[in-house]
Amino acid sequence: MAVDKVKAYFKQYGMEEQVKELTASTATVELAAEAVGVIPARIAKTLSFKRYDECVLVVAAGDTKIDNRKFKEAFGVKAKMLSPDEVLEFTGHAVGGVCPFGIENPDVEVYLDDSLKRFDTVFPAAGSSNSMIELSCDDLFQYSGALSWVDVCRLKE
Repeated sequence: MAVDKVKAYFKQYGMEEQVKELTASTATVELAAEAVGVIPARIAKTLSFKRYDECVLVVAAGDTKIDNRKFKEAFGVKAKMLSPDEVLEFTGHAVGGVCPFGIENPDVEVYLDDSLKRFDTVFPAAGSSNSMIELSCDDLFQYSGALSWVDVCRLKE
């Protein structure tokens, strides 16, 4: 199970106990926000895109959507989401639990969207459709192995 892989990943930092498995589903932003008891914007959703033959993960606030123009400016390609099978193949995490932690594929690049910076802490998934971890933005940057902060999202209308 991918949540076990995420817990093992955080064990090296002595943080495996911070990964929480809930009885309620956290598979969508709305479900996760309800399960955790926060506004949807504080859910750090991980979006998976294809860039040539590689995978780019963008972790963004739950109340945003990708701005296609900004994405193309940042990454040089049109934003094209991966299929669920491709997501699993690249990240080892199934849709609903995709996160930037414990990914063994060196070709997966992780970026954090500026939309997260509004919050002291955010709640990314932790490898399953009922798991999460609360992290500060600085900790999320560190533990996700993010390459940089990007501005590729806009607030949903």
